[in-house]
Parts: sequence; C-alpha cells; structure tokens
Amino acid sequence: MAGFSVRESGRAKRLSIKVYPRGRVEVVVPRRTRPAEVREFVEAHRDWIRDAREQFAAEHTPEPFVLPRTVRLDGIERQFEIEYASQTRAKTVRYRCNGPKVILYGRTGDEQLCVTALKRWLLALAKREYGPQLRTLAAMTGNSYKKMHVRGQRTCWGSHSSSGTISLNYCLMFLDPAHLRYVMLHELCHARHMNHSRRFWNLVGRFEANYRQFDKDLNASWKKIPTWVGIY
Repeated sequence: MAGFSVRESGRAKRLSIKVYPRGRVEVVVPRRTRPAEVREFVEAHRDWIRDAREQFAAEHTPEPFVLPRTVRLDGIERQFEIEYASQTRAKTVRYRCNGPKVILYGRTGDEQLCVTALKRWLLALAKREYGPQLRTLAAMTGNSYKKMHVRGQRTCWGSHSSSGTISLNYCLMFLDPAHLRYVMLHELCHARHMNHSRRFWNLVGRFEANYRQFDKDLNASWKKIPTWVGIY
C-alpha cells in the first residue's frame, strides 16, 4: 500500500498505525524494524486503514490545496497578508516581512517551494512570539526549562524532554490564545513530573482549572490548521 510515512520511536514496543483526519497514514515502529516487516504490517491492516479514511472523509469535507493570500494567527492575535513576487530564473523562494505583510519572492510558481518558505516564516515568528510568554509562565509557575525549540511536529502540540528542552508546535498560532497558553503550562508542569500521573494533573490544575476541556479540545484542533501547512 502506498501513501504512508514511517516514524521510528525509542518508546515503541510494537508497530502501530495512526490515520489522521485528512487521510495521512503514519506507521510508528520500534527502532531497527525491518522495512519488510513494516510493509507486511500495513498490508495486514489495509482494510482498517481504508475504513478509517472513509470515516474521516464522511465526517469532514476535503479541503482543496490553495496557497494563502491571508494568514490569520488567532493564537498571537495577528493577521498577515501574503504577496507572491515571481522572479525570472530564480530557483528558490524566500520571504521578507513588512509589518503585517509577508512577501514571498523567487520561484513562486512552485507551490512546494512557497509552502517551505511560509513554514520558515511561521517557525521564525513562533520563536519570537513564544519565548517571552513561556518565560513569563515559567516564572509564574516556578517550573523551569533550559531551552525552547519550535518545530512543526505532526504528532503533538508540545513536549518536554528529560534534558529540560520544551518543544512547541508553530501550528499553535492557528489556535486561540487560551489553548496556546495551556500547552505551555502543560509542558512546564512536566519539569516536575515527566508523566501524566495524578500528581502531574493536580499540578496542572493549580494553574489552569479548565485543563480537562482544553486537553479534550486539542484532539480536534487540527481542523484549525490550514490544508497548505500539510501537518495533517
């Protein structure tokens, strides 16, 4: 079966499959799993994958891919206009910012190059926006961290490593400020409890009483991520 990605995980004990709402299929495997074993596993679950894709398709109307002219980022309460400036003989696409305007210039007829440039912009913007807020929340909660990374994770909104690095998804900017804040609080609380034990949730609840609803909301928040981002 074509059309699936493979992700190795040091925590995985067995192979598993996840189907995302827009039809993307990911196979999570333990390290050093043989490619032939992955193919056999996917083939054995072909019918389940088909049914999951069909169920998502029935529940959610597929969205066509369109490069954006406007990008609304509710999480940081900002909106940007996107312009495309084609340059003859250019082989790449770069971006520059001019206030609320983002200009992509170069080989803008190549949609994939444009998406890559837009993701670089989102990454840089998130680093600037997240840093001050995370530091403020760390001081408020008394939960420290060593580094902050921003990525475009396909499988999570955030994480906190044992080395003290908090990773946040730039797609959180497409959600609302309350959910962005909640994810930061959630990851900061992992500084004390690297698990989801009762003590961890009690700590989260000290800083966000509505954490259960926020945590539930995040499971369906992929709907707010535009198709062009390509995360889901």
